Amino acid sequence: MSADTPKSSANAMWGGRFSAGPDAIMQAINASIGFDQRLYAQDIAGSRAHAAMLAAQGILSDKDAEAIREGLLTVLSEIEAGKFVFRVEQEDIHMAVEARLTEIVGEAGKRLHTARSRNDQVAVDFRLWVRDQCDAAITGLEALMRAFLAQAEAGADWVMPGFTHLQTAQPVTWGHHMLAYVEMLARDRSRFIDARKRMNECPLGAAALAGTSFPIDRHMTAQALGFDRPTANSLDSVSDRDFALEFLSASSICAMHLSRFAEELVIWSSAQFRFVRLSDKWTTGSSIMPQKKNPDAAELLRAKLGRILGATVALFTVMKGLALTYSKDMQEDKEQVFDAADTLMLALAAMTGMVSDMQAMVDNLRVAAASGFSTATDLADWLVRELGLPFREAHHVTGTLVAMAETKGCDLPELTLADMQSVYAGIRADVFDVLGVVNSVNSRQSYGGTSPVQVRAQIARWKATLA
Repeated sequence: MSADTPKSSANAMWGGRFSAGPDAIMQAINASIGFDQRLYAQDIAGSRAHAAMLAAQGILSDKDAEAIREGLLTVLSEIEAGKFVFRVEQEDIHMAVEARLTEIVGEAGKRLHTARSRNDQVAVDFRLWVRDQCDAAITGLEALMRAFLAQAEAGADWVMPGFTHLQTAQPVTWGHHMLAYVEMLARDRSRFIDARKRMNECPLGAAALAGTSFPIDRHMTAQALGFDRPTANSLDSVSDRDFALEFLSASSICAMHLSRFAEELVIWSSAQFRFVRLSDKWTTGSSIMPQKKNPDAAELLRAKLGRILGATVALFTVMKGLALTYSKDMQEDKEQVFDAADTLMLALAAMTGMVSDMQAMVDNLRVAAASGFSTATDLADWLVRELGLPFREAHHVTGTLVAMAETKGCDLPELTLADMQSVYAGIRADVFDVLGVVNSVNSRQSYGGTSPVQVRAQIARWKATLA
């Protein structure tokens, strides 16, 4: 509030009900213009569609409708040029746009609010904005999926350790590991697509909560704004924010997936693992230790999930106790969503950059793949397949051989045939054919398995899907 704004003056938007203006503190807590000005493009688009519909229905004269249309374009250009002055006494983006419109076109601007309320106005603005963010998230996810696909294609037959409990489990291929994230991100993408479909109904025309007595055409405004249809219940139209909650929920799951790979990058780029080399673009140094190359971008992405998840919990908390229909609590819906959307888009862009730039250290991956008795399951499977042992007995024999190798300080392929036959006499020399990591991954031919043949088939499927 500017120093020359009298506290006692009534807000012209309220009409004659109030004889005095709000207290300065009330004005500060009540105003949302500081953040909802971000909805200016959606607000003006909704107003243009509403004015065109009012004119088509004979509720507004063609002359006034044309003045409003031109005036709104002027307001839009002023905002985009940075010339528009947002004033806290105007409370929100809706009042700010309408006030400036009225300054430009006069009485016609005062007719724009016919047959609508700020309740349905903010509902349509916010829904349009979140819909745009779904589109942006889908585009960002597809770019990241392509980056993972490129890595998978480059290393379809590079062997590396697969982990459970962060301990070596079985050999897998680099391509297979990269494709795991393509699958996760594809589900994230589908969640945003589904959420977009559900939110693509237009609340404009629900008015305050009960609809309007004016003969409006809600199908016309819905079509003009790219919605599939108008919402079917005016109470629900203005009182729910499940479309924003669904966007936040999808964002939280997506951010969780990004955080998991960020964690792997932190581990893999360490001196202890040396699985990947991150480029200088995504790392920083230390102010005291000259040898350090820290994976700060990955660490920050790992942390940013907290912001998105926090926004989700915050909006659930706002909405959970509200009786129908609109309550002022719902003004607290936007800042959380704005921040979460910004954070998600930044995270997707940064992760795409890191995945595109990272270099797999293939020799180190291969050495690590062969460590930790990673082919023990292959040995057990061979005992079942070639010698007919029940799997539980084969498991016991293999476990005994692993213990022997551990005592000898060697890996399974380094045991002699005599060593193996001392545990189970029927073991033959061809057992060593299955103990190499390359043989191991090549043998995993089941659909969705880690063999290079399966990996390349999945790469081709995803490239076709994203084409």
